[in-house]
Amino acid sequence: MLAGKRILLIIGGGIAAYKSLELIRLLRGAGASVAPVLTRAGSEFVTPLSVAALAGEPLHQDLFDLTTEAEMGHIQLSRAADLVVVAPCTADLMARMAGGHADDLASTLLMATDKRVLIAPAMNVRMWQHPATQRNLALLARDGILVTGPEVGDMACGETGPGRMAEPRTILAAIEVALGAGPLAGKHVLVTSGPTHEPIDPVRYIANRSSGQQGTAVASALRDLGARVTFVTGPASTPPPQGVTVVAIESAREMLAAVEAALPADAAVFAAAVADWRVKNAAGQKLKKQAGAPLPTLEFAENPDILATISRHAQRPSLVVGFAAETETVVAHAQAKRLRKGCDWIVANDVSPTTGIMGGGENVVHLITDAGVEDWPRLPKPEVARRLAARIAEALTATDPKDTA
Repeated sequence: MLAGKRILLIIGGGIAAYKSLELIRLLRGAGASVAPVLTRAGSEFVTPLSVAALAGEPLHQDLFDLTTEAEMGHIQLSRAADLVVVAPCTADLMARMAGGHADDLASTLLMATDKRVLIAPAMNVRMWQHPATQRNLALLARDGILVTGPEVGDMACGETGPGRMAEPRTILAAIEVALGAGPLAGKHVLVTSGPTHEPIDPVRYIANRSSGQQGTAVASALRDLGARVTFVTGPASTPPPQGVTVVAIESAREMLAAVEAALPADAAVFAAAVADWRVKNAAGQKLKKQAGAPLPTLEFAENPDILATISRHAQRPSLVVGFAAETETVVAHAQAKRLRKGCDWIVANDVSPTTGIMGGGENVVHLITDAGVEDWPRLPKPEVARRLAARIAEALTATDPKDTA
């Protein structure tokens, strides 16, 4: 799988750097060559000699190496590889990548490369859960950066939780996917995201608090597995991901039209928070407040049910996944919704104000299928998306996607 491939491996500063030595061994055993880059902080955890010896190549550490920089060595190094891997990728490295810094060899290579980049985050659990780290993670995902891990477990600092770097064999598998076609290659997946805006008049509308974070993360994760993604999005505060076909809409009726125009698809994920109703008597001009005049009366009409429509469509995707945002009796309501709408899976979550999920960076979901209910722990939304994308990939390669959960 990796025979003849060249990996530019950037080793960041963290105790997990020792795992990078095993990763080098695995990569070379799989037939790849490794160009190693060790950050200054990384050299506090593993020695330059051990890295160079295992890689069988000279180690790169300094940006201003006069021997190589005479030929713009950092540019050559960044583009000669088939894939750039950062393992471990510390919170600091993630922040510098997100901010576009280029003040040392590692960050300069990451800015100069024209190849895909895979990071394996590793840090203390509190650092991983910090809002700044999660913002940077979301930004990197939108930029097309691939992510594997982190895993949950005991850490060197004595704390337990998400933050452990993925094991070398897990990173190797992610590298193989990144360099291969990916399990969803040749598949078309439709994703809806964000809120819809239903006009009251030309300047006012009815909407909800959906940020579009989860739908954007799902589209990114499916893209990273090789799918061709059509991303139909309402006016969300989260920018759409790169590397997908973006169709921007405003209202529920526009979203349904865009979804039908995107068919056929192998799978569809309806993560958008679509308004149930629209204003039937929307004004053509801005409504004015006038002293003594009666208050305007809004008449409502039911919006089209996009999930139910596509679940019974003549061009129905083989796998239809809906989302259920609930504030009470979450699982029971979602189970009933799956049967009522006719979709295959429902991803249910509690969006009560106290959860911080609507518009927040984390989610707690229940995956509901014919097989039952699977409860997932509270996770960052990109990790929820990666898990869901992996399940979709598994389902689409099975004989009957509806039976795989």
